[in-house]
This record gives sequence, C-alpha cells and structure tokens, in this order.
Amino acid sequence: MKIAVCSAQSYDREFLLAANHKAGHELVFLESRLNEETQRMVADFPVVCVFVNDILNQTVLQALAAQGTRLIALRCAGFNNVDIQAAARFAIRVVRVPAYSPYSVAEHAVALILALNRKIHLAYNRVRNGNFALPGLLGFELRGRTVGIIGTGRIGNAVAHILHGFGCRLMAYDTVQNTECIKLGVQYVTLHELYAASDIITLHCPLNQQTYHLINTAAVQQMKAGVMLINTSRGGVIDTQAVIAGLKANKIGYLGLDVYEQEGDLFFQDLSSKVIQDDIFERLLTFHNVLITGHQGFFTDEALHSIAQTTLENISFFERTGQCQNEVTSELLR
Repeated sequence: MKIAVCSAQSYDREFLLAANHKAGHELVFLESRLNEETQRMVADFPVVCVFVNDILNQTVLQALAAQGTRLIALRCAGFNNVDIQAAARFAIRVVRVPAYSPYSVAEHAVALILALNRKIHLAYNRVRNGNFALPGLLGFELRGRTVGIIGTGRIGNAVAHILHGFGCRLMAYDTVQNTECIKLGVQYVTLHELYAASDIITLHCPLNQQTYHLINTAAVQQMKAGVMLINTSRGGVIDTQAVIAGLKANKIGYLGLDVYEQEGDLFFQDLSSKVIQDDIFERLLTFHNVLITGHQGFFTDEALHSIAQTTLENISFFERTGQCQNEVTSELLR
C-alpha cells in the first residue's frame, strides 16, 4: 500500500525501510507534521502513518476521508492526538502500537530518578569546568524509599520490577490492578494516599479526560514536601503552572520530564540557533532541580525495531483482510 509517513525523522526512515523489506509497501517519508495547515500533503494516500505530535482532529480527519485515506497507523501507543470518534464517523480506521518495548520507557524513567537524586546533570557540568567540590550534590539511597506509580500497565509494571530491585517500597494507583504488581508486593492505594506517602511519584498513565492535568495544584498540595515527580507518559497529565508553583515553594524537590504539554512546538527538532518562544518551558529550565529530556524515553534500538515491525504488520493485515489488529476504538476512550 502507498503510505505517507508524517513527522519522519532519519531513524524512522532507517527502521521502517528495514522492516519493509518483507512487507513491500510504498513508503513516502514527509518531514512535516500533519495538521490542518499541512493536510493536503497526504492527499491520495490510503494509509497515513503518524506520530505523537501530529494533530488529527475532526477537520483534518474529514479532509483525509475526502482525499481517500482509509487507515491511520499510529507508530506509538498513545492516541490522544486523534479524534477517535470523528475517525469512526468518517469511516477511517485507526491502529496503534500498544506495546513496543515497555522496558525502554521504564528504564528512562528510572534514569531520570537516579540522575536527579545523585545530581548527575549538575556534577557533569561542574567537572567539565574543573570544579570537583561536592557541596550541593548530596543524594539519598533509593532503598527503603516509597515510590508511587500512577498507571501500572506494561510500562508501570516494568518500573515496579526495576525499583523492587532497588529495595523500594512500592505503592500504586490505577483503575485496574495489575496482578503482576500485586505479586511483586505493590500496594494499591487511593491517589490521596499515594500523594501523601510517596517520596517519588512516577507517571505512566495515558492522557485522556480523566488524566488531563491529573497533577494540578490540589494534587501538589497533598504531596510530601520535597517530593520527586517524574513524567514519561504524556505532557498533558501535568499542569505545568501548578508544578512550577510547587517548585518555587519547595514542595516539589525534584522534577524529571521526558514529555511536556506544549512539546509539539519544540521536541523532535533542532532549535539551538533560535530563540524559544515558550516562556513556561524556559522558566522550567531555570530550576537546578529540573531535568528535561526531549521525549526520548522510547528511543532505543529495541523499541524502534518493534515500532516499525508492528506498524507495518498492522497495515499489512488491513490490506489483506480489511480488518484491523491493534485497533483504537471508542471503547478505549472510557
């Protein structure tokens, strides 16, 4: 099938082309993101392959349907950037990659925890400047600390297993309890109990109506003073202004982000020669106890191989049968 690959980076091309040797699809790589302004670039493509910051709202989907698109293939697990109900109205099927490599994101979340705790980012810059003094770099042992995991799907479960190895006390909140986590000794509690008891809180939930700005002013006020907050899920789960206020008040002692709610204007591109216009993001960068990475939690060889493989398998299955495996339907929005 003829496939438009939007928001295509060099690594997308590399891994998708390698996976396509057997699939035999016609891949057309487009660097631009898909949105209302660029929707014409995918005219006459029966399949459009998109990533996390492509915008497929009702207007875009209506235009795609009129242009002949029948399938949206997400090369990610999340689907908050797609109006699923509108896609159904326009007879466009949507498929995703529900599990590419949960360990990749889980390990990145733990890397943020370790880097923030032991101040690796600060120590790196000091040593490069010939400063080998230790004051200001004091950390703590993870063993015995309470970690609250919000969202215990595949990634949250992987995080639980890693942190169990560190000797952490594990608490969790999810609408559905994971039996693997329970066997590991994870204690499921209410959000209030998790906020109040956790030394570290790590977010691994999808972005939907229930989780949008889950971490808001009220949530921050319930947390322990000096809490470490980690987000490798979706940026919109955090109310950034509320978190900045928490940082200023020393309520949040450490903040690690691999996602940001306005990342669509920033991430996955080189802006080093430009003035960043996002004042909220720039404010975050002024805090010494904030560590931000540019949505790279998924960025491992294993994950990219799995994403490419599953994406093309989803498309091939649709081409052969007219049906969808790994389909996103309105039931998943509940």
